[in-house]
Amino acid sequence: MIGNGMAGMRAVEELLQLAPDLYDISVFGSEPYGNYNRILLSLLLSGEKSTDDIMLNTPAWYASQGIALHAGDPVVAIDRRRQRVRSASGVELDYERLLIATGSQPFMLPVPGRELPGVIGFRGIDDVEQMLDASRTHRRAAVIGGGLLGIEAANGLSRRGMQVTLIHRSNVLLDQQLNADAASLLASKLQARGLTLRLNADTVALYGDERVEGVALADGIRIDADLVVMAVGVRPDIALARSSGLHCERGIVVDDTLQTYDPSIYAVGECVQHRQATFGLVAPVWEQARVCAAHLARFGHRRYRATQTATKLKVTGVDVYSAGDFIGGAGTEDIVLRDPRRGIYKRLVLKDNRVIGAVLYGDVVDGGWYFELIRNATDITLFRHRLLFGKRFCNLSDDDGTRAVA
Repeated sequence: MIGNGMAGMRAVEELLQLAPDLYDISVFGSEPYGNYNRILLSLLLSGEKSTDDIMLNTPAWYASQGIALHAGDPVVAIDRRRQRVRSASGVELDYERLLIATGSQPFMLPVPGRELPGVIGFRGIDDVEQMLDASRTHRRAAVIGGGLLGIEAANGLSRRGMQVTLIHRSNVLLDQQLNADAASLLASKLQARGLTLRLNADTVALYGDERVEGVALADGIRIDADLVVMAVGVRPDIALARSSGLHCERGIVVDDTLQTYDPSIYAVGECVQHRQATFGLVAPVWEQARVCAAHLARFGHRRYRATQTATKLKVTGVDVYSAGDFIGGAGTEDIVLRDPRRGIYKRLVLKDNRVIGAVLYGDVVDGGWYFELIRNATDITLFRHRLLFGKRFCNLSDDDGTRAVA
């Protein structure tokens, strides 16, 4: 397997359950670690977790499973004709089946100054260590990108004692998960924690001599910073696959079995493209791993089908949940609950007496239920007037909602 991240190792774990003795397994990874949970990197940055806490599979685990782990030694060439791979250190191995799980790479804005020391992405343990080093010797940081990673990086650096400015080109934080009202609550919370926000702000350059010294915005404002973290998105890491002649578009193109155009090579995770879609959430990647493992194990009855998914996040300690079309438009109506004092916001988007979208901030206990209503296109006519109060109230035996609840 090429790649030692969460997606690929989940496929290996599933394969070991189905056919533990079918293959001699070798895993090549670019990082000098076992497999770890990237989702918890923000907690590593903030000091709430240690490196040991976020490890999923230690080198000892690989040995116990009979897996040869080549950590810190990425594959640099695939010879598809000879079915052989070569690593950076010169290790060459033949394969019967090859699984590519190279994940994604952080996108770095193509602006002047991006190569300066002190400008980094936020993708791995090494990035966190660079941020921690900077927090010990420098005072000011700028984080570009108001998505989940950017917000968590900004919060973590602030907790480490740095003065942090969060720069986002939209006026809505988490604009893929929240609408403007919920994002406004989040912005207020971040500002209360000491973060400075620059919304509707386009970065045009980074400046500095021997090290980055700040960020220049399109409106002429300059923000001094000794550390700049770019968290503006990721791109599938397909360079190796493309160089080997595999068919790639935005990602490595796979079919419903996660097989590439080469029948001996499979791919899973953020590096793949399935039916024009690429992936960044855990749920679809886990399903890809299950399907891929079944075919590698020669139980070829499963097919991957991308389905509608919901997003559940914990952003700087605040629960956020969104699903479906939570923006709405022509022909839709909204029902909204706002409780700023308690930091709670709920917005359900309805169409033809069915829920088509939901965004929850601060109270997400009914998120899964709303998602089922969306997925099943449930007619909510009988309990529409109680819908915002959650499943517990909508399941009362009477229809008028007047029965007392203890």
